[in-house]
Amino acid sequence: MVEYAAPPLDLIFQSLADATRRDILRRLSRAEQTISELARPYAMSLAAIAKHVGVLERAGLVTKERTGKEKVVRVVPATLKAAEAHLSEYEKLWAARFDALEALLSSDTAAPPAEKPSPKSRMSSSVNPTHESNTKWQRSKSPSPKTRRT
Repeated sequence: MVEYAAPPLDLIFQSLADATRRDILRRLSRAEQTISELARPYAMSLAAIAKHVGVLERAGLVTKERTGKEKVVRVVPATLKAAEAHLSEYEKLWAARFDALEALLSSDTAAPPAEKPSPKSRMSSSVNPTHESNTKWQRSKSPSPKTRRT
C-alpha cells in the first residue's frame, strides 16, 4: 500500500498548473491578504477567486483564517518545501546528465576531425555520366529495343 504525505504532490502540482493560482501564491508569499484584496487585480468575481483559493487550500499551499468578516489567506511554506524537495531530485538527475553531455561534447571537439572526401571528388562521381556505377544504372533503366513502342 502506498502512503502519501499530506497533501499529495499531485494536488500541489495540479493547483500550480493554473497561472491565476500561481500569481495568487506569488502575491501571498509577499504578505497575507484577504480574499477581496486578492480579487482586486483580476477581472473575475469574488466567488471565482474564492474557488482558486480553495484549490490552493486543498493542496495545502495556503490556509484561510476568519478575522471578523474577512478571511485572511496565508502561504504554508512547508508544502512549498515538499514540492521543492521533489523537484530538486530531478534537478540533480538532469544536472548529472547535462554534465555528462558536456564532457562528451568537449572530448569530441578535442579529437581531430576525421578525414572527409572533398566536395569536388564527391560531386564528380555522382554527376559524371561516364562513371561506371552511373553507366550501369542507366543501362538497367533504359528500355530495351524489343519493348520500345513508337
